[in-house]
Amino acid sequence: MSTETGQAFLALCDIVTRLRAPDGCPWDREQTPQTLRGDLVEETYECIEAISQNDPPHIKEELGDIFLLVTMLSYMHQQQGIFTVSDVLETVCEKLIRRHPHVFGDVKVKDSAEVLDNWARIKVEQEGRKPKDSVLDDAKAGLPPLERSYALQKIAAKKGFDWTDVESLFSKMQEELGELKEAVDCKPDNIEDELGDVLFMAVNLSRFLKIDPAMALVRANLKFIKRFGHVEKRMKETGLEMKGENMAAMDSYWDEAKTMAD
Repeated sequence: MSTETGQAFLALCDIVTRLRAPDGCPWDREQTPQTLRGDLVEETYECIEAISQNDPPHIKEELGDIFLLVTMLSYMHQQQGIFTVSDVLETVCEKLIRRHPHVFGDVKVKDSAEVLDNWARIKVEQEGRKPKDSVLDDAKAGLPPLERSYALQKIAAKKGFDWTDVESLFSKMQEELGELKEAVDCKPDNIEDELGDVLFMAVNLSRFLKIDPAMALVRANLKFIKRFGHVEKRMKETGLEMKGENMAAMDSYWDEAKTMAD
């Protein structure tokens, strides 16, 4: 498998090199690391969607797209003489070996929590990373807000700063909803803050129930797309236009969609 995988990766590298060559593809030659940032995010989320749908052919395709982008980005830096594609691979291999002394060395660990503790210590002691001013610094500012909220809460929970039971969370959620309603009714300047608190509590509830909120939202989005598609189809069949005046009909078809398997 190692030889086959290596040959496949070499073929991908050769294709990327050909695409970026002077007589290659004009579009590929024009791209830069900056122009591909959005593509990297988009392809990652498309892969997540395929995994959520448990669609192996689609997963395979989307993973290929990510491999392409990562290889392309690495080769762009190689072309600029900054680092090579092999440098990228060697760096991650060295890091994995260094940060897994319990696998590649003689260090003993009792559970995954201890693995993560060792990981953090190695980053500071062996790699010279600057110690964090706060443990929350590990929740990178570049993360999308939903993912960062989840990361912040997980870090705090590991330090014992967490809810003790789900009922307390539900109670706090109701409290935050009440404050949001009050802001909508009387304090419009506070609406954004209060809505943020509601969303933060929703993430907290999700985490406490051991559900990744981003994945839950992916599922909710897919459910909405399917049900809304049913509404569109039924409205077209009955000759009704999709507009507010026909909300009663759309609502009826939405309820109909909810009875169907998602």
